[in-house]
Amino acid sequence: MSARTLSILVVDDEPAYVDALSAGLRREGFVVESAMGGRDALEAFDAMQPDLVLLDVMLPQMSGIDVCREIRTRSTVPIIMVSAKTDEVDAVVGLEVGADDYVTKPYRMRELVSRIRALLRRAQLSEPTTISSSGIVLGDLVIDPERHQVRLRGALVPLPLKEFMLLAVLAQNLDRVVSRDRLIREVWGWDYVGSTKTLDVHVMRLRAKIEDDPAEPRRLITARGLGYRLVAPDGV
Repeated sequence: MSARTLSILVVDDEPAYVDALSAGLRREGFVVESAMGGRDALEAFDAMQPDLVLLDVMLPQMSGIDVCREIRTRSTVPIIMVSAKTDEVDAVVGLEVGADDYVTKPYRMRELVSRIRALLRRAQLSEPTTISSSGIVLGDLVIDPERHQVRLRGALVPLPLKEFMLLAVLAQNLDRVVSRDRLIREVWGWDYVGSTKTLDVHVMRLRAKIEDDPAEPRRLITARGLGYRLVAPDGV
């Protein structure tokens, strides 16, 4: 991490929640500013230029979805959407318009801080992965888009085309949740009409080939109700 203090903009219309969250984030060493409404959030964003935005879906003035969409027209800053458990559809839409991650209320502070640090670490790298003549290098996993090849610890991992395409899309969005709908569109096409269970089966098969323990995956992680995330190994 950089030596400078990193800043977070918290956007939520519940004062008690904002106060408690801001206090917790400051204890973790972050500079924290807050905004209560959508338009206020955009003004605060332009003035502050934060390193990360923690953005609630439900806001007065304009929705968190619209705020996220507007921020994405001017910045690639990491954005974490916050939603109630009943707002999974809104969380998916948030990911589609450019959010990097989501959390649901209530959540554990330790988990939130872990996600924040992961996104900040990723954003501070000029590239989220190492690119070599062999392809995309994620620790001991190497993805070669040109040759449609994957190697794990130097050994070739045979993958059918759809599994390779799925892995490639996730690698291009490293550490980001990619929604199920987006994965299906990019791998199977817009006109796909089959069951979404096809995606789950391909993920299961892919895990069997790239995870040390497919039952406890450490690379290809499920974002329950939303999609999947390919996690960068430490140090990448």
